[in-house]
Order: sequence, then C-alpha cells, then structure tokens
Amino acid sequence: MFKAPFKVPALVRNKYFVTTAAFIIWLAFLDRNNMISQYQLSAEVNKMEAQKDFYLENNKATRKESQELLSSMEKLEKFAREKYKMKKENEDVFLIIPEKPKEE
Repeated sequence: MFKAPFKVPALVRNKYFVTTAAFIIWLAFLDRNNMISQYQLSAEVNKMEAQKDFYLENNKATRKESQELLSSMEKLEKFAREKYKMKKENEDVFLIIPEKPKEE
C-alpha cells in the first residue's frame, strides 16, 4: 500500500471546501466578468462621470455666454473683437504678442 510522505489536511480533503474554493477562484480570476475587469470598468465609469460633470459645467457657461451675447450688440461686438480679432472697416488692429523666454 502506498503511503503519502505528508499528511493532507482534512480541510483540503473536504469536497465542499474544494468546490467552493474553485468557484471563488473561477469568479475572481477566470470568468469574463472577473474582479479585475470589474475594477477597470468601475474606474472607467468614474472617469466618464468626471468628464460628464466637466462638460455639463462647460455647457452651462457656454449657454450663459450665448445668452449674454445675444442680449445686446455691444457685447457681441466686444466678444468678436476680443475672441476673433475682428475690426471695423476703418480701423487698424495691432496685436502685441509677448515673447516666450528662451530656454538655455
């Protein structure tokens, strides 16, 4: 009769323990929806929610700016001059662009 060189613990010989451990390992690492992919998906959802908040705030600011611009011609003219460097026919516009410091 064959005798094992070491004694196998009773817990490892228990078929219910082995089945449960195999099931947990399968769910944690081998399944398509394992814990690693769930963590990655959760991180992606958090990132997208942050982007959503950013775009909602940006949208609010743009709508407010649009309302202000459409409310009066003076504000629209000021916006066009500052943002798009537009001018009237009889005007000259001089742009002063500061030099960037030279890196050594």
